[in-house]
Amino acid sequence: MMTPKQVDLRRQLISQTMEEIQKVVHRLTTEISHQDIRFQAVPYSDTYNGNIKVLTPSHFLVTVPMKGLAGYREAKERHWRYYTLQGARLGTPVRSPEDLQQWLEVKQFMKNLWQWHEADVNIEGDIVPAKVLQVFQKLIENAIRTCHFSGKVSMLERYGSVIWVAMETSTRQVELELVPAVEIPTAWSAKAQWPRCLKRWPSPERVECIKSFGFDFLARSNYHWQLSFCRAEQVMLELLDEDGGCRRKCFQVMRQMKEDVWCPGKRPVLTTHHLQAVLFWTCEKYPHSKDWQVFSKSFLRLVKKLHKCVSQRFLKHYFVRKSNLLRYANSVELDAVAQKLAAFLKNPQISLP
Repeated sequence: MMTPKQVDLRRQLISQTMEEIQKVVHRLTTEISHQDIRFQAVPYSDTYNGNIKVLTPSHFLVTVPMKGLAGYREAKERHWRYYTLQGARLGTPVRSPEDLQQWLEVKQFMKNLWQWHEADVNIEGDIVPAKVLQVFQKLIENAIRTCHFSGKVSMLERYGSVIWVAMETSTRQVELELVPAVEIPTAWSAKAQWPRCLKRWPSPERVECIKSFGFDFLARSNYHWQLSFCRAEQVMLELLDEDGGCRRKCFQVMRQMKEDVWCPGKRPVLTTHHLQAVLFWTCEKYPHSKDWQVFSKSFLRLVKKLHKCVSQRFLKHYFVRKSNLLRYANSVELDAVAQKLAAFLKNPQISLP
């Protein structure tokens, strides 16, 4: 049975862990920025740190901002790419980006450092994520040694296009997913056709505020950059209950149940990011304060939406609707979560906050 006390304990544990992670990440990325001007240090913050996102209590996404790319413009023309990551020529073009991805050319930035034209990250004018990750991984390895973190921080085996680092904290070992990011703080992606027509949540004033925080490009695949809206999503979370209601409490308890009961583990098939999408879609469908006054009713509405998405293996990205966040998720693991959710919905056991 879930209690408000468990939610508070999680918050305390995460806060302590986050403070330790911040100190290590700040030192590592400061060293990296000294070695390569194209990477910036992740700042240390006494409050919220937008560069470190909690996916689970033992899995954190760390976005490392890149420098020397400003004045972003959408590409005006499309063309095929025929190169390999080694620079050889292909007879057929490289596959096109998926809905949450796109190519990134140096010329799309009105101001750019000459280092972004270098062959270690650039092929035929494109900034190539796989090349950036190669450079970044070597910098991390060197920084771990230089900062004397060898007993505290260790590189894990590369998983696809993701760089993983294990870190020992005072309470547990956590895993950090370190991702280079091109931050676009002054524009909104053309791929994010949002808000949708005739929707009452969020309000038009809030929509403009949310979109003003821009978006990011993350280096998480070989050829294409992945779109991310972490700052906009965080603003939406902060504004959840400005009209009253229990949206935030529902989300916190759902997250706790997911981590403790429905989908525990270090690298679970569902993370906080998936739960946020479920929350945002449900808030849009039920936009009024009166829809969020009774905790038990509101909470079960969220769980039913989560169960439907997991059962169908289909969860639309909130800003880029054509993208399915569960497209590449392990179907066996999703089925196991769906069974647990179905069992819970038959006999919901939860104490009211």
